[in-house]
Amino acid sequence: EVQVAESGGGLVQAGGSLRLSCAPSGFSFDDYAIGWFRKAPGKEREGVSCISASDGSTIYADAVQGRFTISRDRAKNAVILQMSSLKPDDTAVYYCAANLMRRRCTSFLGYEYAYWGQGTQVTVSS
Repeated sequence: EVQVAESGGGLVQAGGSLRLSCAPSGFSFDDYAIGWFRKAPGKEREGVSCISASDGSTIYADAVQGRFTISRDRAKNAVILQMSSLKPDDTAVYYCAANLMRRRCTSFLGYEYAYWGQGTQVTVSS
């Protein structure tokens, strides 16, 4: 069965850090651009970051630029989202997914992504 699983969420104070991990089962991340998304209560899902399969290039949402870093851990076949300087507005369920249409990240169009995980809750207290 093909699926992904996110982990690493939790409760942290504003200004703190968290490290999220996304790992697949049933396939390898190597050939896919991998995106992180989040959904906060009452808000639509939004793209957070993406790392390309083709050249390792990355993109970030303006809201997280300079605070979040996405990377691949090829030894573990995982994608990491390092989050720093967290703000209460970062509170959301964070999801990862594989882009089945592109190997290079160009946008956060949800329909391009599949194999969504169950998500991991991130709560930032003020």
